[in-house]
Amino acid sequence: MELLIMMDALRRASAQRITAVVPYYGYSRQDRKHGARDPITAKLVADLITAAGPHRLLFLELHADQIQGFFNIPVDNLLADSLFVEYMCEKQLNEHNAVIVSPDVGGTRRARRIAKYLKMKIALLEYRNTSDTDEKIINVVGDLAENAVIVDDMIDTGSRLIAAAIILKERGVKRVYACATHAVFSGNISDLENSMVDELVVTDSIPLKKKIKQLSVVSVAHMFAEAIRRIHNEEALDPLLEYTIGE
Repeated sequence: MELLIMMDALRRASAQRITAVVPYYGYSRQDRKHGARDPITAKLVADLITAAGPHRLLFLELHADQIQGFFNIPVDNLLADSLFVEYMCEKQLNEHNAVIVSPDVGGTRRARRIAKYLKMKIALLEYRNTSDTDEKIINVVGDLAENAVIVDDMIDTGSRLIAAAIILKERGVKRVYACATHAVFSGNISDLENSMVDELVVTDSIPLKKKIKQLSVVSVAHMFAEAIRRIHNEEALDPLLEYTIGE
């Protein structure tokens, strides 16, 4: 609501151009109908933002690429891959001692991007519903290494990450790292602090009110600053995306 009100005020003040910078797009997980009477809230929020009158939007790691199509104005979607790649390089994680792990099938594209840049192999966690409300990891597809790096676009309760760390440690992994762009942390994260996750790396796209001992934070400020500069000067954002995606 604050974003909508500010854009409306700017439009009524005859702003020549309005660019909305949205590090975390709320309701992005509701991008399609999961059940017969579910709303598509990501589309509803997109309509609200568009009605407020921005000329361009700048996001970080949308939950699904198709959300860009919910808007009828230019949308730029930055990725946090380069931040995590740099962090892993500092930790001396490479193709000889680590593997990138996708927490589900939907995250394999992200895992491949990062793995290709670091020349690592990838593994995939396979889930199956054991009841109407429960979900269990039943298999790990791919070879593992001494270190495993789970990459995802967001972390909320951390229940999937906790389960993933357990099965990876059972399969012989010594250290489990996790990288998540958006730290939602909507619930109690004490279970995450007591889990087998050795280190959790997130960005500051959401103000962090909850912290755990394994948490490390990388800033997205310089990435957004460069993107805003390029948009203001009408320069291409390709160099940012090319570096993020890799060769």
